[in-house]
Amino acid sequence: MNNALNNAAPAAADRWFVIVNPIAGMGRGLQDFPQISKLLRDNDIHCESVFTEHKNHAVELTVKAVTAGFRKIVVIGGDGTLHEVVNGLFIQQEVRPHEVLLAVIPVGTGNDWIRMFGIPRRYSEAVRALKEGYSFLQDVGEVTYEESQYRQKRYMANVAGTGFDAFVVKRFNHLKTKGWRGRWLYGFSVVRSYFTYKTPGVKVYVDGEVVYNDLLFSMSVGVGKYNGGGIQQLPAAVVDDGLLDMTIIRPIHWWHIIFRLKKMFNGQIYEIGHISHVQGSRIKITSSPDSLLEVDGELLGATPLEFGILHRAVRVVVSKKFLED
Repeated sequence: MNNALNNAAPAAADRWFVIVNPIAGMGRGLQDFPQISKLLRDNDIHCESVFTEHKNHAVELTVKAVTAGFRKIVVIGGDGTLHEVVNGLFIQQEVRPHEVLLAVIPVGTGNDWIRMFGIPRRYSEAVRALKEGYSFLQDVGEVTYEESQYRQKRYMANVAGTGFDAFVVKRFNHLKTKGWRGRWLYGFSVVRSYFTYKTPGVKVYVDGEVVYNDLLFSMSVGVGKYNGGGIQQLPAAVVDDGLLDMTIIRPIHWWHIIFRLKKMFNGQIYEIGHISHVQGSRIKITSSPDSLLEVDGELLGATPLEFGILHRAVRVVVSKKFLED
């Protein structure tokens, strides 16, 4: 780490700083890094690479890299690693966040952020997108929440959830810490969580007006369309419109979802009864009892929550197809 940063100046701005999460994607970050590194070299992409060593390490690495002069960062990881890097961009004080170009080579399990921008999962194609250098300024959400009796703030690159969404993430993370692995693990967590989850009473304000005051099954708020490994929970979201999208799911029987499961993935989620859509620039959520919060797949604190929007705040590498569509 020290060598990468200490040797970075004066050419740092011309090189990519690569942050690798070795445990992302059930260890694919470490296992596949030699292959990805070779692809970067073969495409004449000059970079310095560092592995994360603990939770929130990517935040620290981002701050140090920008301070050392790097203005291009690659994430080799998943949505959680990207979340940490975006938060690092807002912590550093050297430049405005959008002056750093951010790219992702996906090795995570969910990879929901890349779906918005058409970044391929195949490494060779993701590196090609990196080399082509098409970029886009995306909105970033900011959320304040309660944790350890203090108000905290985080920045959101994609989607946050409360209610059942966050309850599932808690179980999923718990199973991973116990050594459980497999692509089926998130789906298993969903099923197990459904039978133990208790719906809280929730009050939602959008731009100062009450839009919901009832029992809640689940709620998503974000700037992107996808979460939960490809579910389109926010299909109407436009990532640079300066608005937050919110999907509210009232208490619902499992068979309402099972027989309409396809609509969760094809953008027709609002055709399912008990599910509604709201947009706004500021959202406040209170609940009784407190409801957990997850942001970009990372479990944080709990209600009360307040969301805001930062318009076109981070510059990211996207596919050429995304800009053409």
